[in-house]
Parts: sequence; C-alpha cells; structure tokens
Amino acid sequence: MPAKQYLTPIALTNPKRLQTLVENRRIFNLENCELNVFESYQETYRVPLTFSDFVITSMVRGKKIMHLAEKPAFEYLPGETVIVPANETMIIDFPEATESTPSQCIALALDKQYVNSTLQYLNNFYNTEDEKREWKLLLNQYHFDNDNEVTELINKLIRICSSTDLTKNVFADLNVKELLIRLVQSQHLMQVAGESKDSSNQTRLHYVLHYIQENLTEKIAVDTLSRKAYLSRNMFFRWFREQFGVTPLEYINNERIKLAKQLLSSRRQSITSVSQQCGFTDVNYFVRLFRKTEGVTPGQYQACSPDPLTH
Repeated sequence: MPAKQYLTPIALTNPKRLQTLVENRRIFNLENCELNVFESYQETYRVPLTFSDFVITSMVRGKKIMHLAEKPAFEYLPGETVIVPANETMIIDFPEATESTPSQCIALALDKQYVNSTLQYLNNFYNTEDEKREWKLLLNQYHFDNDNEVTELINKLIRICSSTDLTKNVFADLNVKELLIRLVQSQHLMQVAGESKDSSNQTRLHYVLHYIQENLTEKIAVDTLSRKAYLSRNMFFRWFREQFGVTPLEYINNERIKLAKQLLSSRRQSITSVSQQCGFTDVNYFVRLFRKTEGVTPGQYQACSPDPLTH
C-alpha cells in the first residue's frame, strides 16, 4: 500500500473539558476561515454534520465511515482529505471509536465568497490566450490521499489557527489561498490525465500527458516535451507547474512509480527488470525514489503483494 502523508498528531482534549463523547468540537475562528477539531470517543452511527460554508476535512486518527449525498459510503482514514460543499449534510459512523482509541478529524470551513475570489484570481492570472479554461473545485473528486504539499499546508494552518500570534489572520490567509490552489491544481491534473487516455488532441496539456503515458518506459527529455508544447524549456517548466502544481519530472516519476507498483505485484519480476521497464536507467535511484514515495522499498512492496498467479 502507498505511504500516505499523515498530519502531525494533535493533542487530544483534556477529558475534564469534554462536552460530549461524540464529535466533541474545538473551534478556532479567524477572519477568513474557521478551524474545527472533532473527536469521538465511543462507537456511534448515523451522526449528521452540516456546515454552512465550503469545508476541507482531513483525518488525523481513527476511522470513520462517511455517507455523502448520492455517493456510495466509504472509509475515511488518516492521511486522507474530503471536501464537501456548503450546506451538504455528512452522515458519519464511528465503528471503532473508544476512549482509548478515539477518532480525530479537522474541518476547515471557508466562506463561499472567499473561495470564489481565490478561484477568480486563478482565472485572471493563469489563463493563456490560446488555452482558456475555468479554474474550479471539482466536487466529484471529493476524497483523496494527502500529498506532501497538502499535508504541510494543513499542518501549518493548524499551528497558525491555534496560536496566539497577533498576525495569525495574515498568515492563515496566505496558507488557505495556497491550499485551495494546490487542491485545484491536483484535481486539474487528475482530470486532464484521465481525459488524455481517450483523447490526446483536445489541448496541448492533453497531448503532453498522453505522450508521457505512451513513453513511460523510454527516456523522456524535457526538451522533447517543451517542443511538443511549442514552448521554450523555461516557459514549459513554468507553464506545467502553474497548471498542475508539480514539475514535469515529478509527474513523470510519479507515473513511473504507479507503473512499477503494477509490475511488482507479480513476484516473478526482479527489481532491476521492473526498474528498466519503468524507464529508470539507475536501479539505485529507482529504489530510493520508490522508498521516498511509498514508504517501503520495491522489494518490501513486492513481498507484501499477493502473486495473482497463485490465487
């Protein structure tokens, strides 16, 4: 299994200060956001929770079962984030919560106008004349694993919101804007990558991602990608990162690691062979990158994967 990026543990509420054993709530209210820390200490089911604002939630510890409108129920675990539109009721189960193993989750509520102004900033400054698009949050992509950037930003926001610093509203504003932009870029990447599998000619974004997917097993030169995008090397780097929040090399390596995991699920392939098939010329670099991304070495990952031919 991939190594998720976990939030830094938050101290639990002093038992003497608990108001309730189910969704005990601590609130840190700032000018443009409200940070909530929820804790549950007993097994409970079908607990409703609604925010009047758009909310970004992220699990810290424990386990929930989430029921969102017109969506299948799903497990919600540490290292994951869920975004929910304003006024949508979440129905939540706590199947494993106890006094010794409580669940804990943060919820960052953001005013609709504040969210819209941030998205408008993206629309004003990150659109080109030949490639117009609407920057927006995709609410169909509502449940996802935290990456490094999202985890670091949420951790920082927790520290800022719970501090007594007189300038915390300023710092919170900067970090909330970056968090929203990171989420939009990540969703945009997932959407374009999915579309590029079926249609490589919609835009140059689709064309470049399709080319990368078709050539993962080969050497992919950034100069080649920039020529295919009809941009200079420097402009291509900046354009790609503005669109997706990652560099071309980070994206290529992430996709190669995904391919490597598929190949490693069969124990019949050596680490060297998998490394070569995924376009890595240095097996030691492949092992280091895999461990950094997944939290385990390729060999450890392979040992934990059942061989499909024996099942």
